[in-house]
Amino acid sequence: MRNKLTNELAVCGLNAVKALGETHPERINRFFLREDRLPLFTKLCKNLAEWKRPYKICDDEELERVCKSNRHQGVAAMIDEPLVEGLSQEDLDTWAREGKTGLLLSAVGNDHNLGAIVRSAAFFDVSYVVLSDADEAAQLTTSAYRVAEGGMEHVEFRKLKNTPGFLKSAAKSLLIIGADHRARLRIRDLKAVVGEHGVGRPGIALVMGNEETGLSPEIKEHCTSLVRIPGSGVMESLNVAQAATLFLHEIYEL
Repeated sequence: MRNKLTNELAVCGLNAVKALGETHPERINRFFLREDRLPLFTKLCKNLAEWKRPYKICDDEELERVCKSNRHQGVAAMIDEPLVEGLSQEDLDTWAREGKTGLLLSAVGNDHNLGAIVRSAAFFDVSYVVLSDADEAAQLTTSAYRVAEGGMEHVEFRKLKNTPGFLKSAAKSLLIIGADHRARLRIRDLKAVVGEHGVGRPGIALVMGNEETGLSPEIKEHCTSLVRIPGSGVMESLNVAQAATLFLHEIYEL
């Protein structure tokens, strides 16, 4: 939930707020918590008091008003609305030079999908999650933070205006893996795909698309390889967050 008057975003959910308080407490402008949660956030409340930032013990009803959701789990932190910077050439150079893994998300559908993907991205040490300017649904919202269970604090977010254009340029320095349920190559072939790239661990960009339509032809054109997750055929594909988790595990194990 965004507060349009103050340009703030509510972060709620126990794990999401704990991660925020442990890694970026300075981002919290105001803090609301149920009394039974106080022992878990004593240090944070002390810091906020020192910084002259308010915190308040309140009941579930007030927390629900703050979050516009009953899924607050007894805590809510108000932060400035996140501003996602564009992906820079410096980011790309670091990504390639250090052999990092990044996720490019193209129309993944909604903020719940984004939150679930970010949770897996943090678990598997993904450095960048790159959002598309054209994807109005998958954005950094209260729901995305809650579903990510704290993962938001452990990845860097960037955005792109022209994903196909970026991939055309990035393919010179990164290995671009496109997730495509009609691809010839299977997920188990990723090790061979990476091996063909040369000596050492390359920087990898995993591109995930919409569950219904997949990646656009323009994006597929600029992928180094298209790879699928084989299944029984009873279902055509997995949820995009489930698929991302399987891909990220396989890449992490390389």
